Amino acid sequence: MSLETIALNNIGVEVRGFDITQPVDDDMQQTLSALWDQHGVLVFRDQDVTPERQIAFSRVFGPLVSHPIEETTSHEYPELFMLASNPEQEKFLTASYNGQTKVSKLDWHMDLHYTGKPNRGAILRAVVCAEEDGLTGFGDLAKAYSALDEETKALLEQIEVTYAFSMQRKHMRYVDLKGYEPGPYSPRKPSDINYPNFPEIAYPAVVTHPITGDKILEICEQFLERIVTPHNAGLSNDEAIELLERLVAHTRKEEFHYFHEWRQGDMVLWDNWRAMHCATGTRPGVERVIHRTTIAGEETLGRVVGE
Repeated sequence: MSLETIALNNIGVEVRGFDITQPVDDDMQQTLSALWDQHGVLVFRDQDVTPERQIAFSRVFGPLVSHPIEETTSHEYPELFMLASNPEQEKFLTASYNGQTKVSKLDWHMDLHYTGKPNRGAILRAVVCAEEDGLTGFGDLAKAYSALDEETKALLEQIEVTYAFSMQRKHMRYVDLKGYEPGPYSPRKPSDINYPNFPEIAYPAVVTHPITGDKILEICEQFLERIVTPHNAGLSNDEAIELLERLVAHTRKEEFHYFHEWRQGDMVLWDNWRAMHCATGTRPGVERVIHRTTIAGEETLGRVVGE
């Protein structure tokens, strides 16, 4: 196989010339891993993907980890996380945004960020593509960091930020709540959907990527809570809040984003230590099936507050 890369909108690349039905030798593994480290988001189109092939391909990038929630895991393929439209489940994932009812809309986030040990990355493939909407967005936080002015970069070296898991979106301090109304079945606490009660986690505001050494702006809006002891960095509480508001607005700039419009045969791989992601959601009743494989992360990047 001879690979070619085509730049996507703003961040990441489409990899052409790859065929998932062909063996991947050591040289190809090294090439693919290097492309992933370089670009953060890789798109593969027109692939003849089966669960077995997706799992084998995902292992090119590291050991896999199963999803902790049994209801979303394939019994035949425990490495697969399955997201499928289901009326009984949809009611828990439904909310209103500016008068439009949406299912499975997600704010910008990094997977397992609220644990202090986010996974290394993941691969999504659309088994059944939504007939409309259903886009997945990716945001490059290495590029976002590079675009900051030097004064802000110096300030961020002195700061830790915390993330606090919450089921109720209205309690998330830095997401855009304008026009938002929770659905009648929206979970009110983690135990409502069999999640544990996660402790608050602190991260350096700038994290050095364990593999590439790149500087990553460790700011994404979902679950973002506060700056730890802002006075140690010469900030008042008001200034700390305004700084986080400014940084969140910075990460929302289109120049750091790519939104993937799914079609049959697509796979998308992203680096969860570098890229945040979001989902635009769909109307209720729209059929959509996603298979996901998750690449384990061995590094602990955050710490439990108070420990």
